[in-house]
Amino acid sequence: MKTHIFPIRVYYEDTDMAGIVYYANYLRYIERARSDWVRTLGIDQNRMRERDGVVFAVRRVEADYLMPAKFDDELEVRTVTRAVTGARLVMGQEVWRGATRLFQAEVTIVCLGESGHPARLPANIRLLLH
Repeated sequence: MKTHIFPIRVYYEDTDMAGIVYYANYLRYIERARSDWVRTLGIDQNRMRERDGVVFAVRRVEADYLMPAKFDDELEVRTVTRAVTGARLVMGQEVWRGATRLFQAEVTIVCLGESGHPARLPANIRLLLH
């Protein structure tokens, strides 16, 4: 599967007193990128919840902060699919400023049913993710 690119601009509210992006905001950036990626695949998460009774949830994030992003930087979040199983999706995500990689994460996504217990990914969604 090809890499999904999502542009982000660093706003003042994203930074600390030194003008550096607050570490937790990288998680917000990659979440936005994953949501946009799912939408570009044609997956309607509201419909998935209503029709299939399942939602996506982050199970695990392994993150490395490599270089700081700063106020007014133009960044891009690059997202790739690493693995898809019956109930789990592993994504690789990186935040770049030009040719410099600033952040990288491996994110494990699971499906949860209405009870909050793990559920299988709907077959039509698994097909879109391969």
